[in-house]
Formats: sequence, C-alpha cells, structure tokens
Amino acid sequence: MAGKPKTDALLDLDACTLRDRIASGALRAVQLAEAYLERVKEREPQVQAFAWHDPEFVMHQARELDRFRATGRAIGPLHGIPVALKDVIDTVRIPTENGTVLDQGRIPVTDAFVVAQLKKAGAIIMGKTVTTELAFLSPGKTVNPHDPAHTPGGSSSGSAAAVAAGMVPLAVGTQTGGSVIRPAAFCGVTGFKPSFGLIPRTGVLMQSHTLDTLGVFARTPADAALLADALAGYDALDKATSMDPHPRLLDTTLTEPPVKPTLAFVRPPGWADAEPQTRAAIEELAEALGEQAFWVDLPPAFNEAAALRERINFAEMAKYYYRYARQGLDKLAPVTREAIEKGSAITARDYLAALDWREVLHAGLGEIFERCDAIVTPAAPGPAPEGLGSTGNAIFNGLWTYVGTPSVTVPLLQAENGLPMGVQLCGPRSGDARLLRTARWLVGWAAQQDA
Repeated sequence: MAGKPKTDALLDLDACTLRDRIASGALRAVQLAEAYLERVKEREPQVQAFAWHDPEFVMHQARELDRFRATGRAIGPLHGIPVALKDVIDTVRIPTENGTVLDQGRIPVTDAFVVAQLKKAGAIIMGKTVTTELAFLSPGKTVNPHDPAHTPGGSSSGSAAAVAAGMVPLAVGTQTGGSVIRPAAFCGVTGFKPSFGLIPRTGVLMQSHTLDTLGVFARTPADAALLADALAGYDALDKATSMDPHPRLLDTTLTEPPVKPTLAFVRPPGWADAEPQTRAAIEELAEALGEQAFWVDLPPAFNEAAALRERINFAEMAKYYYRYARQGLDKLAPVTREAIEKGSAITARDYLAALDWREVLHAGLGEIFERCDAIVTPAAPGPAPEGLGSTGNAIFNGLWTYVGTPSVTVPLLQAENGLPMGVQLCGPRSGDARLLRTARWLVGWAAQQDA
C-alpha cells in the first residue's frame, strides 16, 4: 500500500484516475476524503458553495467504504469518490431545503433516485450545494471561485463552484433553462446536461416536468460520463425515463473517434447579445478547425424558442409551486413571485402550442445533426458578469433544454479579464455518448494547439 499522497497532487487528479487508484488499492477512501476536506476547509469560507456539509459524516462514509473494500467484495464504479448534490435533491436524514426559507428545516425520509444510485455505486456524499431559490433566478450565497466579485451562475451555483474550487471532483445539478451549462461555463468546469429523461428525477424538486433535467459537473468530459453513467436508469415513477438500455457513456467517451469529428457552428438566437470577445473567440475556433468546421444558420422559427420555453416553464412552475405561493408568497423573491403569477395567467391554448413547437424545432435540427458530430455555440454571452445580484443570461442554453437534446460545455476559452468562458457542444436526442466523445476530442485538440 502506497503512503499517504500529498494533498495538492492528489486533488490534481481527475475522477477517473482516482477511481482507478482506489480500485487497485493504491488509494483508500479515507485518504481521499481527508484531502478534499482540507480543501473545503481552505476554500469554503470564501466560496460558500455548500448549503450543508458535515466533515464527520464524510469521514464515516469513507471508513465504511474502506471496510467494505477490505472484505474483497466487488466495489462500485464510484467507490470512495466524493460527490456533491444540489440542495433540491432529497437526501434521507440530511436537510434538503430547496433554497427557500419555506422549506427551512425540511429533512426527507427517503433518498432521491439518484442518491440511491450514488450509494449503490459507492460514492461519498460530500454535502448539499447551494441552489438559487427554488432552482429559479434569485441568487444564493455562493460566489465565483475565480473572482468573488462575479456571479457563479445559477441555479446550480454551488455544484459548479464546488468543483471549480477543487472541493469535490464531481457534483450533480439540475437544468430547466441553463442551470447546468451556464454556471459550469462561468466557473470554468465541464457541465453536462444529458438528453431529457436519461437520468430519473424522482425525489428532486419539480419545477417543470417538461423541461427539468438532471446534469453533472466535472473536470473533464470523461469524468462527466463516469458520473452520468452511475445516475442514469429507468424509474417507473418518472415517466420521462425509458426502459431501453442506454450505451455506457464512459466507454464511448474514452474511445477515440475513427475519424476527426465534424462540427457545425451556429449563431443561435441571441447572438447579438454575445460580447464581442465571445463572438470573436467562437469564430476563431471555427477557423482554426478548418475543414472540420462549417457554419450553418437556424431557420427563423428558432427565434421564438426562448419565449416558448419560458411559457412552458412558467405555466408548469405555477402548478408545482402553488403550495409555496399558498404557504408564503410574500416570503419568495420578487422574480420568483412574478414567474408564478405569469404562469398562472397562461392559457391552455398557448401552453399546448408551446409543447407542440418542441417537436417542430427538434425536427428542424435533424438535417444539421446528419451532417455533423455536434453543433457548437457559446455557452454564455460572455464570462461571468460582475456582481452577485443576477445569475447571468441563459439565452444560449434554453433552446437545447426546450427540445430535450444533450449539451456539454468545456472551458476552452479565456476572457480578456482572465475569467473562463465555455464552448457549448450540442447533440441529437440520445446522442449523449457521441457528444461526450466529441467534447473529449475537442479538449484534447485544443490542448495540442496551446502546447
């Protein structure tokens, strides 16, 4: 058995490498937990990514996992790997307060589906991460790890910031508009929002049954695939899920494409909102890729996607948050109250029309996806905006949530002020494995260009 690794060197390793070291016996869960707890002690006072964190609980899990490992029985794919959970995901005997005073002190009696999956896989529950109020737009206490004067994004702010600050290798969040991709881009980590229905949502705060999607945060596309594989599955309580087996994302991600991928660059609705440095960086990336890249325009109908997605979001939010409105509307942030009120006023005709347009727009993407391995757009209009009163603009994320296609952001770019900027890749429904493989290739290609 190797001696205790140096903390900094250990925390520089990606989750897949950590998994392999634990599986081989070169690293114990206790050693890894201690290293991450040291980093939390160092960074959490400033970043404030956690809504709930108990070091003794973390060490208890680690010791139990090491005892299990010593019996010689088979271990799970995340054995000993710390994972943080957005505080909208139910955890038995651990507070899940959904970012609102109306749920203060709430302690679930059952685990969410994904928490049960994590425990089955041998993961260490590192803590609950800060969410915006009810996973909407009113910010929590978390700051951007790269510059505390800037937003970390939202609504999965704590999950993104915890990974970016090196306090945990993996984290889980949710996206209804841009709540995984945007904070991942602002914090400079990989964020993966899978195809709608890949990961069951049972035991997770529901805002919109048509849009809500669980996603993951990691350092690399392969790490994101590792976590998503452990979470994916079929759950009869979530009608969005399917009994059809999904391909193993990690296995496909680690397989190099037989040929270099082809990437379709799109100037999506809201392109005018992108900062000049963002537009220039994306155009330079396309030029550098040469024959592997081509530009394509989306049909005019896509200009309505943001409004259509919002209509569904607000209408369903009014339904699912009705109990909060009755319990204490005056205790919710103005932006949350306004959304609920707008949703209550949407007609059935307009709501159903917005649902119909999802399939129309998805069909419109089919021709593009037939010609490429992934569509490339900015992940956000620019780097994380200064100030903590807003979580930023999700204009480049909502379309893919609306049509249910997978998307991933990788931190390939840097803004003029030194903050990270993400490049978003999008694939067709159920094309998650191919998308992650393409993202991994692009990250490797970009590293070669910088070498």
